Amino acid sequence: MPDPKQSRIPCAGPSITQREIDYTDAVTNCWYAKAGVYHERLEQAVAEYLDVKHVVTTPTGTSAIHLALLALGIGPGDEVIVPELTWIGSSAPITYVGATPVFADVEAEHWCLSAASLEASITPQTRAIVLVDLYGDVPDLAAIRAIADRHGLAIIEDAAQAFGSSWQGRKAGAFGDLGIFSLHGSKTITAGEGGLLVTDRDDLYERACTLRDHGRQLDGTRFFGDFDRYYYHFEIGNKFKMSSMQAALALAQVERAEELVGRKREIFSWYQEELADIEGLHLHVERSGLTNSYWLPAVTIHPKQVVDTLAIMRELEKSHIDIRPLYYPLSSLPPYRETASGLQAQQQNPIAYAESPRGFNLPSNLEMSREDTTRVAEVLRRLFTNSQDFRRKQ
Repeated sequence: MPDPKQSRIPCAGPSITQREIDYTDAVTNCWYAKAGVYHERLEQAVAEYLDVKHVVTTPTGTSAIHLALLALGIGPGDEVIVPELTWIGSSAPITYVGATPVFADVEAEHWCLSAASLEASITPQTRAIVLVDLYGDVPDLAAIRAIADRHGLAIIEDAAQAFGSSWQGRKAGAFGDLGIFSLHGSKTITAGEGGLLVTDRDDLYERACTLRDHGRQLDGTRFFGDFDRYYYHFEIGNKFKMSSMQAALALAQVERAEELVGRKREIFSWYQEELADIEGLHLHVERSGLTNSYWLPAVTIHPKQVVDTLAIMRELEKSHIDIRPLYYPLSSLPPYRETASGLQAQQQNPIAYAESPRGFNLPSNLEMSREDTTRVAEVLRRLFTNSQDFRRKQ
C-alpha cells in the first residue's frame, strides 16, 4: 500500500534561483521609458541561443501559433496539416483563423508527424504544416522540408515542448518558416505563462509585429514613427503581448538554459538506469542525430502486455506520483470527430489510435532527486510484477 506520509512527486515544474528573484526588479522598474527593457533582452538572448534572426514575445504558445498563421495569411478555404497526437493548442488556432485542420498520422517510435502520412494528406487547399516536436523529440525534418518545398507549403514548427532540443546541431524551433515555444509553468524554460515566435524571415517578422499590436506598424528602429502615426491602425490585429514581469522571468531562465536542459537530461538518465529491468515498459530514447531536452520522459506499454494503462496510471497517482497520459488523437475529440477531416483521419491514422492508449509521461520536474526516480521505478516494478491485477479488458 502507498505510504500516506510520502510527499507528492509533481510531473513538471520549474527551477527558481536567485537570478530569477533578482530580475523581479521588473515589478518596480520596468515602466515608462524602461517598459520594454526585459522584452528586448529576452528576444536577443533567445535569438542568440537558437541562432535565429528574429524573436517576438507572445502571451502563450497557442497565441504564437495563432500569430504565425495570421502572418502567413492563412484563412477560410485553406487547409493546415497537423499531427494527430498533440496538445489541442497545436490545432485550435487553425480554427481561429477560419482554416481547416487536417490530421496526419505519426511515427510509432517517436509519436511525431509521419512524412508519408503528411504527403498523403496534401490537397490543392493545403497551405501549411504545423509540425510538433513532441516531448522534445523531432520528426524527419529533412523529409518534411522536402515535401513542403515540393508543394509550396509553409512550415510552422511547434517546439513548445522542445526548448533546448537539437537535431544535427541545430536547435529545435529553427527549422520552419516560423517556430514557436511555450513558456508555460510546466515547461523547462518558463515565464509562468507566455510564448515565443521565432523566424529568419524579415517579411514574416514584420507581419507578426504589426498583427500582434492591433495593426500598428513599426519603423526600422522598432519604435513607432511620428506622433501622427502613433495611434494609426493599418488593419485589424490582435493584442498578443507579454508583460515585463514575464519577460524578466523568462530571461533569467534562458540565461540558465544549458543548466536546465542538462538537469532534464540527467533526470532522464536516471530513469534509463532505473527502468531497464522492467519488461514490457519501453522508455523513448533519442535517435542518432537528436539531442532531446526531455521535457517529459515518454514511455509505452508494449502491445503484448495485457496491463491496463489507465489502471497503472491510477496506481501511480495513489502512490503520490503525478502522471500524464499521452494525448487523445485530435480527430477523436468532440470539436473534430464529426467533421469531414476528423472522420477521414479516424480511418487513415492507425498508429496514432494504437499508440494513444498505451503511452504516458513520467514526472520530470526540475526539483526531482535521484531518490524520486528510484521511487517511481519501484512502484512501476511492483505494478508490472503484479500485472495480473491490472489486466485490460479483452
